[in-house]
Amino acid sequence: MSSDPVTRTFTVTDEDTAAALGSGDLPVLGTPRLLAWCEAVTCAAVPERLAAGRTSVGTRVSMEHLRPSAVGSRVTVTAEVVAVDGRLVRFAVRAEDDEQGLLAVGEVTRVVVDADRFLARVRGPAQG
Repeated sequence: MSSDPVTRTFTVTDEDTAAALGSGDLPVLGTPRLLAWCEAVTCAAVPERLAAGRTSVGTRVSMEHLRPSAVGSRVTVTAEVVAVDGRLVRFAVRAEDDEQGLLAVGEVTRVVVDADRFLARVRGPAQG
């Protein structure tokens, strides 16, 4: 897998706000949406590592949300692999707002799994 950073840009909408997501009552980018964007970018960085039938699942997130972003702001999220240990892939993530600068920093850990085996564990024997 390449260690080149992966970057995606998102625009904050009304649906992305803390008020809309229930994580607060202000019309600014909600932390749950920012976390989801960080995970989405790490997902985009993993496919090169995956064989057929494999996927990755998030197992740990640590993030510091440093400042608010208004509706209409463009947020660029970057993920870079910082460690690989077997199936575990750890990423440094950062988000920057086009107007405010550094918005958030953190780390996301993903584990590569066999998709069918993983889903079989979720379904259990009664649903399999």
